Amino acid sequence: MADADDVRRLALALAGTVEIDSDGFDFRVGNRGFVWSYPQREPGKPRVIRTDIAVLYVGDEAEKQALVLGEPDLFFTIPSYDGLPFVMCRLPEVTVSRLRELITDAWDMRRPPE
Repeated sequence: MADADDVRRLALALAGTVEIDSDGFDFRVGNRGFVWSYPQREPGKPRVIRTDIAVLYVGDEAEKQALVLGEPDLFFTIPSYDGLPFVMCRLPEVTVSRLRELITDAWDMRRPPE
């Protein structure tokens, strides 16, 4: 089981990572987001920042669909993210080891070329 503190620790351990001021967590590398808190929006209600759900950059739609279809208890998406390479991860359902892999992969795809 992982939580927002694990996200913060893992993200900040990666070179060039910057934390953006937010109500939850929001991490960027080279001014490109790679993991942040899920901004849940429901019609007629104010937005709620969910620190128990991480939004992760996954590179492309195929990878996103593979995660969502392969592990629906862990990953999901929403209509407003259709066509975008982002997936939501339920932190209480993911191990810290797997979260490290997901965050590192997202960081690696978003970091500037060396």
